[in-house]
Amino acid sequence: MAQPLHTILKQCLTTYLTSIVLLSVLATNLHAEILYDSMSAAEKKSLLQTINKLPRVSGFAMHGEPDLSDNWSVLPYVKPKAPQGGSLKLSAVGTYDSLNELISSGTPAANLSLIYDSLTQLAIDEPFTVYGLVADHFTIPEDRGWAAFHINPKAKFHDGHPIQASDIVFTFKTLIEQGQPGFQLQFLDVAQVEALDQQTVYFKFKSTQNKELPLIVGTLPILPEHWWTAKDRAFNKPSLEKPLSSGPYQVGRVQQGKQIVYQRVSNYWANQHPLTQGRYNFAKVYVEYYLDPNIALEAFKSGEYTLRQENNSKFWATGYTGVAADNKKFKKAEIAVSRPMGMQGFVYNTRRAIFKDPILREAIAYAFDFDWSNENLFYGQYKRTRSYFENTELAATGLPSKAELKLLEPLKQDIPPRVFTEEYNPPKSDGSGRDRNNLRHAKKMLHKAGYTLKNKQLFNPQGQPIKFEVLLRDSGFERIVSPLKKNLAVLGIALQPKRVDLNQFIERLREYDYDMFVGVISQSLSPGNEQRNYWHSSAADQRDSRNYIGIKDKSIDTLINHIINAEDRDSLVTATRALDRVLQWNFFVIPNWHVAYERVAYWPPITPPKQHPEYNIDLMSWWYDQ
Repeated sequence: MAQPLHTILKQCLTTYLTSIVLLSVLATNLHAEILYDSMSAAEKKSLLQTINKLPRVSGFAMHGEPDLSDNWSVLPYVKPKAPQGGSLKLSAVGTYDSLNELISSGTPAANLSLIYDSLTQLAIDEPFTVYGLVADHFTIPEDRGWAAFHINPKAKFHDGHPIQASDIVFTFKTLIEQGQPGFQLQFLDVAQVEALDQQTVYFKFKSTQNKELPLIVGTLPILPEHWWTAKDRAFNKPSLEKPLSSGPYQVGRVQQGKQIVYQRVSNYWANQHPLTQGRYNFAKVYVEYYLDPNIALEAFKSGEYTLRQENNSKFWATGYTGVAADNKKFKKAEIAVSRPMGMQGFVYNTRRAIFKDPILREAIAYAFDFDWSNENLFYGQYKRTRSYFENTELAATGLPSKAELKLLEPLKQDIPPRVFTEEYNPPKSDGSGRDRNNLRHAKKMLHKAGYTLKNKQLFNPQGQPIKFEVLLRDSGFERIVSPLKKNLAVLGIALQPKRVDLNQFIERLREYDYDMFVGVISQSLSPGNEQRNYWHSSAADQRDSRNYIGIKDKSIDTLINHIINAEDRDSLVTATRALDRVLQWNFFVIPNWHVAYERVAYWPPITPPKQHPEYNIDLMSWWYDQ
């Protein structure tokens, strides 16, 4: 994670070298310089001898020590002897045309992560700790300049073929060269990947500053080289061929656009592993597809599927009615979670000419009346989001600390001045739905910036009319956009909601074919390499990156480097707060809202555990109790 650079010289050198690498990304393969299996047999043998002399671990924490010792046998929140069998039925809205969720084409089926194993697995009841799964142990030196993973001899794919180090090398190379851009951006600092023998894979990194790399390289889903190369299958093209994998489930029945079924693998190699005890209890997991969220809710109430995670406040407050509800046939639960809420908001595409102006972006935010929406549309369930790292210590509050100022002051010429003088907060309204003071303030801002109103249409100083679409995939958001549209009309701004189906929505996001959309930018308690994918200049023009906003800003690039290179938790928190401030004061989104709990409705005999992980719910620790 992140370490502030110790001298101005180092900072300049790092920024220069990073810019050279990132410029090459736009023209060529991002990871063309990675070496794969380039060592001689003698070099591999020598390195193996060195690795075998060093301490081995089965768990590793980003900061401090893992909560679980080497001899732990079960995760603390599961029921070890939970009943096995029965079915869990879930839902999805839309359709799918692919069984590969790792590429940037097609619409993948939901819940495909159930079929994959990885070298290590993230603990969802700790801030950032990994424990070995396919890797029965691993070695990470104190400076974290490399990592070596030893593969459990019992680990195998569903066809019985053992998982080998060559599969890990194949996986990494395939995902870097043909997978989603996020893989490339996350692993920019990997220099070399080697299969030292059949059971040991070695990752060498370009520096010792990227402290999270040893943890995240082990979390990649493992692909079977022998299966993908046997028939020269095209990895980067959507396909409904059932992929070979090694996880607790495999793909069963496939009914495109209607249903997909995952079957528990009876002879799963990790059935007795500590990470699986009391988990993956359902014999089958169904995902039923529906064309519309309203239809999906009605289907749940009639018992067509058995568990629903609700994200619609109106549905939660008023939708769970009828005979089944009256007779208490299903249950509703609000489960507290402490995970980062990230940023949900109206996301601007700054690639669009009109949205390059931060004054316009800020002014539009004054037309969104959250307080009225929360009272009249959301039944008072939500809190207003103000930070990209909401609900964590990483969120920027107040004015910058001395430690933050050390990072921000060298960038003073390139970041908004209010970063140093004001705490950011979204506009507060009177809750009337049309706050005259807020709209009047927005008008003054626009007039001062050279915007003009002619025949009820606002024009920018370049003579462009200010009108745009907001891309939607859920009909529920139309009622939220409607009052925003009316308020913007008072300012002379024409907003047009544009609802599309799931396939078109995904493809338009991949191509950045939108003016604005309603989206969620998720975060973790330990931000790091993934921040490149969200905000870095190198991701702005890469198809299917998560830089939806189109940010190209050297100061933000520099702050991302500070996060990635943080040497301890304090410096990580400092760098993240500094980044948060700069993102806030650039008005890249109009912040929406959040709740600090999960809303779950389920039909018994689906049964939850008594204890839940601190940071999220784990549906795979639930069971079917006959």
